[in-house]
Amino acid sequence: MASLNVGNLGEYLREQRRTAQLSLRQLAEAAGVSNPYLSQIERGLRKPSAEVLQQVAKALRISAETLYVRAGILDEQERDELETRAVILADPSINERQKQVLLQIYDSFRKENAAESATGQQTQQAPQPQPTDT
Repeated sequence: MASLNVGNLGEYLREQRRTAQLSLRQLAEAAGVSNPYLSQIERGLRKPSAEVLQQVAKALRISAETLYVRAGILDEQERDELETRAVILADPSINERQKQVLLQIYDSFRKENAAESATGQQTQQAPQPQPTDT
């Protein structure tokens, strides 16, 4: 069976499993997948679905988004945004209204920075006017 370019994911999963001091069988059981299937994922022979990655992440007590990035399902920037949102929503020291306000401010800053970035790129590409002596 040919490798599916998910070796990086498999190596990372194996490392996380060993750090958690779990056998392959223990992790497979905790994640609700078969032992052979998990072994194939670790060896880079199978590409798991987002649902399977979420189950494995939960069993390992790690971020599912990190696994999504390693599997090519999510890019780094999307992961960072999702993790920021998750941290805000999980904070027990602020109420729901405050969480929503924070998320709105966060979104407005991201939009503002994206617009500035796009304008900056256009400015760099456009020829600069030359000063004239009067």
